[in-house]
Amino acid sequence: MKFYRPKRFNILIDLLMLLLSFYVVLDWFPLTTSTPFEKYSWPTLFYTLAWVFVSYLFNRYKPLRKQKYYEATIRLLYVCEILFVFFSCLLHLFFKEFSGFVLLTITIGAFLVNYLAISIYFAYRFAVEYREVDFEKLEERVNALLKPASPLDEESYFQLCETIQAHSGKKVLDFLKNRFDLSSGNTLVYISNDPESLQMHPNYIYSTIIQLERLNDMRAVNRKFQIINEKISDNGIFICCFESKSTRKNKILNRHIKGINYIVYSIDYLYKRFMPKIFITRKLYYFISRGKDRIFSKTEVLGRLYYTGFKVIKEKKINNLTYIVAQRVKQPEPPQKVIYGPLIRLKRVGKNGKPFEVYKMRTMHPFSEYLQSYVYEKNSLKEGGKFNKDFRVTTIGTVLRKYWLDELPMIFNLLKGDMKLVGVRPLSNHYYSLYSKELQIKRNKFKPGLLPPFYADMPKTLEEIEQSEMKYLIACEEKGVFMTDARYLFLILNNILFKKARSG
Repeated sequence: MKFYRPKRFNILIDLLMLLLSFYVVLDWFPLTTSTPFEKYSWPTLFYTLAWVFVSYLFNRYKPLRKQKYYEATIRLLYVCEILFVFFSCLLHLFFKEFSGFVLLTITIGAFLVNYLAISIYFAYRFAVEYREVDFEKLEERVNALLKPASPLDEESYFQLCETIQAHSGKKVLDFLKNRFDLSSGNTLVYISNDPESLQMHPNYIYSTIIQLERLNDMRAVNRKFQIINEKISDNGIFICCFESKSTRKNKILNRHIKGINYIVYSIDYLYKRFMPKIFITRKLYYFISRGKDRIFSKTEVLGRLYYTGFKVIKEKKINNLTYIVAQRVKQPEPPQKVIYGPLIRLKRVGKNGKPFEVYKMRTMHPFSEYLQSYVYEKNSLKEGGKFNKDFRVTTIGTVLRKYWLDELPMIFNLLKGDMKLVGVRPLSNHYYSLYSKELQIKRNKFKPGLLPPFYADMPKTLEEIEQSEMKYLIACEEKGVFMTDARYLFLILNNILFKKARSG
């Protein structure tokens, strides 16, 4: 064992959680003694000293930022097991007047409280730390023009059509035949769900790649899309399919009797949607399922495509599967490992036009941030300046947004000095680009705020929102930021508390 300097803060928090476990057990649990605190005072002290000593031996007091989640959890488990066995032997051999039930409940309580604290810490850390993925970033493309290839002979074309029909059905075959030249040597029909096998194919020989296997049964989906982006020629077409979350829900609800169907759906959702997204259960899920039959939302699939350099040009539902036709338009985004926890951070335009990251509660499906231009092109904006028919927002997210619970974490930005209490909204680059150049220049002079002038004026269109923000910014220049913010704060609170103002 290597000696190290323990983190004092970690020891202090650890002791507080351990003493909390003692207090709960001795005060709340029904025990045979009428004076539990007096009886267990010396055992409590002895157990606490042993806890700190063994925890030190197992490196629990090293900075958490230098530990991994599973390592920290295993170390905690080892400490609890060793102390329980050690003190159980002492009770059995020398101190039979003390209760083994108290020892067991305190050990379990200490484990649960510490485990919860560890999980919260790592959930926060994973939410705000973007880490690069394990594979290498793609190099810049050179001479990515389509290379000519010989067309399929009649027998090979016939076999290909039979394979597509056997795997996906006649409707899918007809859909593909009517839109793409399946006999072309520049078309690849791909069934395997192993992304690495694509690496064997030469670059730029395919103008069209068709993936018949469901994305739901495929691991490393982003990796697959990125390899296709690399292999396909400029402006090439990629076709893939998946079973959407809504389709799966309807299928399960219609298959089982009423009452039982929602129980089955809830179990299925927790296992195949929740478990693979949460860092605590992800490894267990993939160990059990091998990544098969995952649940994907439409938002997530489209977002992954845009993230990896494609643009969606058509959607088609066939045999309960959604087929996506996408065109390669650019290099993929810099590779990142996306975390699906409830706390996220989003890039926004701040003072002087400098980007910064705001903390928010997750209200949208994963990869939604890459679909802003897509949603705007499809549905434009609704009253209040937000995207119309924004399918990216989850059911829970709608509730969080209604009561502004999603914006509570932005208090961290307020404390950090990135934002102030009253000010213009922190905007994404896409939304910022919709504003006039004059307003962009005005905005760059001031910090964005938690409470925007929107709630003072309640504008309905993008033009009215721009006018509202311009009026506020001019007032900041002419009358000073403090006086302007104080006046707007009064108007905003009056509208929210008494006139029930909402952003939509």
